[in-house]
Amino acid sequence: MLSVAKIQRRNAWRYYIRGVAFGDGRRPHGQTLRGAQELAGLPPGRWLGRGLGALGLTDGEEVSERQLELLFGEGRHPDADRIERTLLEDGADAVTARRLTALGQPIEEIEARGQAPVLGMDFTFRPQASLVVLWALGDAVVRRVIERAHERAIAAAVRWLEDEVAETRWASGRGRSKTPALVVAAFRHFDNRDGFPLLHEHCLLLNRVRRRGADGDPVWGALDTYRLHQHVVAAGTLYTLTMTTQVCETLRLATVPREVTPGLRPVMEIAGVPEDLIHWAATRRQRIEDALEVLTDSTSESTGACPQSAAATDWAGGPRRRPGPRRRPRSHSPSCSPGGAPPRSCASASSSSTASRESAGQSGRRSAPGWIRPWT
Repeated sequence: MLSVAKIQRRNAWRYYIRGVAFGDGRRPHGQTLRGAQELAGLPPGRWLGRGLGALGLTDGEEVSERQLELLFGEGRHPDADRIERTLLEDGADAVTARRLTALGQPIEEIEARGQAPVLGMDFTFRPQASLVVLWALGDAVVRRVIERAHERAIAAAVRWLEDEVAETRWASGRGRSKTPALVVAAFRHFDNRDGFPLLHEHCLLLNRVRRRGADGDPVWGALDTYRLHQHVVAAGTLYTLTMTTQVCETLRLATVPREVTPGLRPVMEIAGVPEDLIHWAATRRQRIEDALEVLTDSTSESTGACPQSAAATDWAGGPRRRPGPRRRPRSHSPSCSPGGAPPRSCASASSSSTASRESAGQSGRRSAPGWIRPWT
């Protein structure tokens, strides 16, 4: 499954640097990013994509806080400090030195026109609910298999986006070309904002790519983000299919369709995972439905009429999002270790999940909990 959000200047990128890179929590002021990640038991962010070479980065290299700030906060080269210092020593003025570290058009010029520059996009990949349950309640071998499949599925989705989707445009869309080289900063998390187990990965796609200019020299430009949005469902489907196939083949499991929204394509879940555990894993959807019911009742009492479906869609986070009634839960400090056991406190919050966890005590190499139906 895949969700997408824009990364813009001002507060949005700070949320990613001080929050997402730390695991959806809020790290103390003055604490380094790496120190906060180690304290929370989270792996460091890593660089992905074919566009890394143009920036002097390598695949799998650790993401530093300064690199993240320069790229996703200022739209500049990740080594801009050194480049700018060298230019100043060579006699360049401060304005020119800073301008030469910008990737494409400086964001200050974009803002001067009254526009809000998009510096990146957050592609968040997560498994379907039954795989989350299997990962949360399984043994170390099962978790390792699921996490490796998750990582490979993300790599497959990023490669597909590079090969088939990514394009750059310029001159107000009159110029366009393929750009099979993205720059991605990936951060893996093990729980959601409420502390419930949720394996997911924030992949921050830089909205800057290189192309050949009119004189043949490489120049930096912006991605066609509209085209990326058009292919979000396909990228999410590829991720889900790749991950589910690898997990089922390794652990010898089967899948069954589960209807989430009537009339829409069902979600393929792992066969044998109890329905109550699947609903337990999907906590956010239930919170939205509960809040929607309260809002509907209060509106009916105050206006004497039931709100129209369009307004209800707005409140539930539909196409026309309306801030106000919904409040996101406060951030928490993550408490998981990479590759180790996910937080177990939330598993005890449900008697059914506790019972299933006890019945899932079987262990052994490439073995799944006993209540999971094997593949035949």
